[in-house]
Amino acid sequence: MSDSPAALSGWSVWVAGARPRTLPAAIVPVLVGTATAAGSATELGWWRGLDGWRWAAAVIVALAIQIGTNYANDYSDGKRGTDSAARVGPVRLVGAGLASPSAVKRAALISFGVAALAGLWLAAVTTWWLVPMGAACFAAGWFYTGGPRPYGYAGFGELFVFVFFGLVATVGSAFVQLEEVRGLAVAAAVPVGLLATALLVVNNLRDIPTDAVAGKRTLAVRIGDRNTRLLYVALMVLPFLCVPFVAGLSGRVLAAAALFTVVLARIPVQRVLEGATGPKLIEVLGATGRVQLVFGAIFAAGLFWGVLPASVA
Repeated sequence: MSDSPAALSGWSVWVAGARPRTLPAAIVPVLVGTATAAGSATELGWWRGLDGWRWAAAVIVALAIQIGTNYANDYSDGKRGTDSAARVGPVRLVGAGLASPSAVKRAALISFGVAALAGLWLAAVTTWWLVPMGAACFAAGWFYTGGPRPYGYAGFGELFVFVFFGLVATVGSAFVQLEEVRGLAVAAAVPVGLLATALLVVNNLRDIPTDAVAGKRTLAVRIGDRNTRLLYVALMVLPFLCVPFVAGLSGRVLAAAALFTVVLARIPVQRVLEGATGPKLIEVLGATGRVQLVFGAIFAAGLFWGVLPASVA
């Protein structure tokens, strides 16, 4: 589906506004976090001791928060005028005049509402301490570009993405299965968070020219083009350095198969080092999302099926 404004109408407008390329950032931590909880029961069936309903609810929460955040970002940037006609990148509904600010804001609130309903069910069957954690996730999504002092405009976006789309989402997905925090989930969350952060970094790298003019002081604007490219490369390389430690120390050696994803990672890294700009970085963004999704799927599968008998409680 083309996301050119001229090619969009009806539901395709809202699908484009949800930014499908970013959705791996929501799905991967749930897959990996849930997989780390595998083997928690004495009797292991196909689900390896996991609760399928809790997993499904966690997926709904993660996707709805990601989509709600995307709509909220669209609304806030559109209202501020950050998404000007000079911007190169996936379509923005308010900035392109495809939807009114009030309609996009309503879409964001509906998405957050869906996440809240699924999250409340998870809290009811686990612990009500998930409620303030969920509220923090909603606040992080809204205030990235919303509110009087958005943290995304101050250069803290990457930190929040690592924390919420890495640590919180991964460990939280394991927690709703085990109802406790384990070291494996925390360790597995690190490469997940690094790849999610790489997605934001390449997005902000592309937008340096227009963000600088609009006064949006992202980390990329603050450290400049060259350093942002080096940061992106580091974020794409470090997850592969983490994998052997997670797989080896946990005894789930099948998780090391995620290392094969380095073949896919080579392409976007090479493009960034070669100086790709503008539309070429849109392709890099898509490639980064694919790396994240394939890495996460293989990593999660290895953690899920690699449970050794001695690790079963």
